[in-house]
Amino acid sequence: MGNNGRGGASLQQGILVTPETLQKYSPFGGLSPERIEGILPYMEYKIFQAGEVIMSEGVYNDRVYFILEGTVEARKNKVALAELRQGDALGEMELIEIVPIVAMIRALDKAAALSLSNRKLHEIYKNDISTFAMAIMNLARELSRRLRNMDAKMVGENEE
Repeated sequence: MGNNGRGGASLQQGILVTPETLQKYSPFGGLSPERIEGILPYMEYKIFQAGEVIMSEGVYNDRVYFILEGTVEARKNKVALAELRQGDALGEMELIEIVPIVAMIRALDKAAALSLSNRKLHEIYKNDISTFAMAIMNLARELSRRLRNMDAKMVGENEE
């Protein structure tokens, strides 16, 4: 993915992702546009068709995905756990903990996402420890938010 000279990364099919756009997503919160610009080259763009399995339960995953467009769902034992949309992350639990995927993730409609592999995350760590630390903290906050929402569902409270 290359810089297009306009402060963003030009992705496949003419989609432009700017640091300012990603700053609105919780996984990138607190990162300056310059820091986001610095990690964009480490990310890959992917399109998933409706019904396509993004992650299979029980398989090891080495990347986190940030949804740009579309809707995906998490299912475990044929039970829908969550629907994830633009701005949400998926795969962060397995990336941080390095365990097999706990739920099947599939696209409900055509979806686009940026992904960051464990290997590329390690490169960010080597090149910019403070950006790495903020990215990991943001992923931890995302996991905490999701856990809080699941806890609320378990006891029948309204979601945030």
